[in-house]
Amino acid sequence: MKILAGIVANGVALWVASALISGIEFGGQGWAMVLTIIGVAVVFGLVNAIVRPLAQLLSLPLIILTLGLFLLVVNALMLLLTSWLSGVLGLDFRVDDFWWDAVLGSIIISVVSMFVGMLLPDGRE
Repeated sequence: MKILAGIVANGVALWVASALISGIEFGGQGWAMVLTIIGVAVVFGLVNAIVRPLAQLLSLPLIILTLGLFLLVVNALMLLLTSWLSGVLGLDFRVDDFWWDAVLGSIIISVVSMFVGMLLPDGRE
């Protein structure tokens, strides 16, 4: 149940980011777009679960030096990696630019995921 809640939170956050930032786009219409969002949310979750901890560990000196601001760059790189992997997997998801699109998108995704995650049940009863 917790995995499903995470996919929903990621999907909503990615959709909001694509609605607010013109450089983040999902392809398709109707149900095709919904399925694309679900697929990209799964890819994004896997990237954040597998690659992100390693990237944070390797960039720990920069994270400490910048008092955590370098985490924005790490999050933006995870969004770009998700875009690339989605293309490889045949999902129509695109992030155009690193600075404005990926960095701002990662901020929006973090904030929206936090709020959606607070609304969804976490499986503890």
